[in-house]
Parts: sequence; C-alpha cells; structure tokens
Amino acid sequence: MATPDFIRTLRASAGHQLLWLPGVTAIVFDDAGRVLLGRRTDTRKWSVIGGIPEPGEQPADCAVREVFEETAVRCLPERVVLVQALQPVRYGNGDVCQYMDITFRCRAVGGEARVNDDESLDVGWFAVDALPELNEFALTRIKRAMAEEPTWFEPATLG
Repeated sequence: MATPDFIRTLRASAGHQLLWLPGVTAIVFDDAGRVLLGRRTDTRKWSVIGGIPEPGEQPADCAVREVFEETAVRCLPERVVLVQALQPVRYGNGDVCQYMDITFRCRAVGGEARVNDDESLDVGWFAVDALPELNEFALTRIKRAMAEEPTWFEPATLG
C-alpha cells in the first residue's frame, strides 16, 4: 500500500510511534457473483482491495476511489459488512500503525479489471469457490460480505 502524503507529514514529527488510522476494505462482486482481488506488489500475495481515507474523505468514497485506483473497476458500496480494530502492524522501516477497518460490500458497475497503479502485480475476478490462497483477513471479509447479516463488530465488554 502506498503511503499517503498526509501520513508522511505526520511521520516527520511523530517518528515511528504508533499511528491510529482509519482503513477501508472493499469486497467487490460482479453480476456473476465473482469477487475482485489484487495481487499486491509489497507481499506478492492475492488480497482484497483497500486503503486509507484521505483527511475528510468519507469511508464509502474511499472504497470507490481505492477500487478504481487499483483495478480500474467502478463500484457502488451497498452496505457496511464489518467494523473492526485490527492489531498493530510494524512495517520494515520501523513505522507502527493500527487500523480501524471499515469493510464495505460493493457491486461492480463498470470498467474492466486491470492493474491500474503500482500497488498491484495482477488483478482478477474469482469465483468464491475457486479463490487463490488468501489470508484470514480477506477470507473473513469475503465470507461476511456474502452473508445477508447485520454489520459485524466485536461484542462490547462490560467493565
């Protein structure tokens, strides 16, 4: 994932300390029920599409933007699938981030899937019963996006 300019600015004064950031994931389905995936340049693995909203950007707009920027597919967010605070991530350069992920189920409405930026090695549509190897993050979000259930979140604990 490319680092947005506003985060580079924050890092100039914050150093490598933990940054709490919003994240958006888009689970995009086409009319045939296939899911859109991208093979990332940083990990070389297949994954769902996502990114970081720009300051002031609405999460649904971020989903639409990220999908188009990475895959050239136009999509329409249909519903929020889940909201989850993720575990902190330490990057190779020492930066630490923790994301609040908002995952949207989206419907493709135009464009042809192709690599559209330098964040992806490959882009493609996959039948949900013939997915490439994916991590648990992606599999969980695809499964929840397919279910007609209320938005998922970690249950609150009473203190």
